[in-house]
Amino acid sequence: MNLGILEQMPTPKGKTAEDIVEETLSFGQYAEQLGYERFWFAEHHATKGMASSSPEIMMAALASRTTRLHVGSGGILLPQYSAYKVASQLLQLQALFPGRIEAGVGRSPGGGERVRSALADGKENQLNAYPEKLEALAGYVRGQSPQGVRATPRTEAAPPVYSLGLGENSAEIAARLGIGYVYGHFIDPSRGEAAHEVYRQQFTLGSLTAPHALTAVFVICGESDAHAEKLATSQDMWLLRTEKGLDSRVPTVEEAKAAKKTERDQQKIRENRRRMIIGGPDTVREQLSYLTERYHNDKWLILTNIHDVNEKRRSFERIISLF
Repeated sequence: MNLGILEQMPTPKGKTAEDIVEETLSFGQYAEQLGYERFWFAEHHATKGMASSSPEIMMAALASRTTRLHVGSGGILLPQYSAYKVASQLLQLQALFPGRIEAGVGRSPGGGERVRSALADGKENQLNAYPEKLEALAGYVRGQSPQGVRATPRTEAAPPVYSLGLGENSAEIAARLGIGYVYGHFIDPSRGEAAHEVYRQQFTLGSLTAPHALTAVFVICGESDAHAEKLATSQDMWLLRTEKGLDSRVPTVEEAKAAKKTERDQQKIRENRRRMIIGGPDTVREQLSYLTERYHNDKWLILTNIHDVNEKRRSFERIISLF
């Protein structure tokens, strides 16, 4: 089992952005000590509840504090940016930390239309241009010249490029370009089997010589199933409020339990649990092993967005000890 971490830098109430940055870097160092393979940073904007808006900067900061850990982005919002500029940033990171940079990109707008427009400096929506931009990015990173110019610095090896997605279409694009693929089970678990199958079956040689897929999933591993359920109430309420456009800071367990919930809220929480693995060590081992067999993929990116940073660390300690 190959285990990594996808960090959205969730912000508990009462914590500043400065607090979260320092806690995250410390956590990344600890993840390396525990034996995690990779540590990726998400990109989110215009939210109080997630402090990771510039994955490239966080990658550099964590790489400078670690020696073995692969650091990556999960993912840079490619449609809003120049493929050439993104490639140049990734190659600069590769030059600083050879062999430890992983480039995950996605087609998300990054928020509402005003956020998307601000990120793209007022340019028209280019979400539909994602396949072309992804192909250009992969070319620039490999040292090609898609528009007659090469991205610099020209490193000896190229950082691997991964495309994030939620179904067969995104898997087909990654397979056709011969790059890595990340399936977001933590967003939508319904297309996982089909997406992984398409990626494996349609993969052609490109930047990679063989398919390399990762699966991202929420996991909370408690001392027992009951303990994990208690911790999960914090994540349940955070996710519910985030999806409703409300205060997206992570609540305490006590606040989450006391919050008023409509029947529709309760139903949504139950639906969201399909995106998660919640339980004690035996339950987590069983469910993660089941998904590994179902997806024919044993490479994971794990998210845990709960209020208590110490409980979060202990959850990751338990998870890696299982495998």
